[in-house]
Amino acid sequence: MPQDGTFSRADFSYDPDADTYTCPDGKILMTSGTVVNEGTTRIYRGSTFDCGPCHLKKQCCPNTPARKIPRSIHEHAREVARALAGTPAFEQSRQGHKRIEMLFAHLKRILKMGRLRLRGPCGAQDEFLLAATAQNLRKLAKLITPSEPQMTQAG
Repeated sequence: MPQDGTFSRADFSYDPDADTYTCPDGKILMTSGTVVNEGTTRIYRGSTFDCGPCHLKKQCCPNTPARKIPRSIHEHAREVARALAGTPAFEQSRQGHKRIEMLFAHLKRILKMGRLRLRGPCGAQDEFLLAATAQNLRKLAKLITPSEPQMTQAG
């Protein structure tokens, strides 16, 4: 709940089939279908005829004639991601993602691959393949080389 005591978006239920929100009093908030904010958000509005006489108006929209709820066009994907968060498969994927990101960070910082020098898809693929090969050879060298230098005895 927001700090001013008004309802948050979580207090409204979304119906994906009808593409509408329902307020705590059971009234419907609809969208015109127009996408705003550079094509990323739909606005759902309640009717002033429904919101004006409503007994929950002070908790819902005290400073406006009707309630307005913004919803990202990508909200469905976010809901799926929120549902998967915390599952064992998500944690495994997160660990794998972290390992891959560390390799990319190493390529950018240590091997100076902040930007590609060869142009075109084939050039980029070749340059990246060479960098990944160098990275793998460095890893392989660390596995083969002993960690402490061995002392040889002169006879």
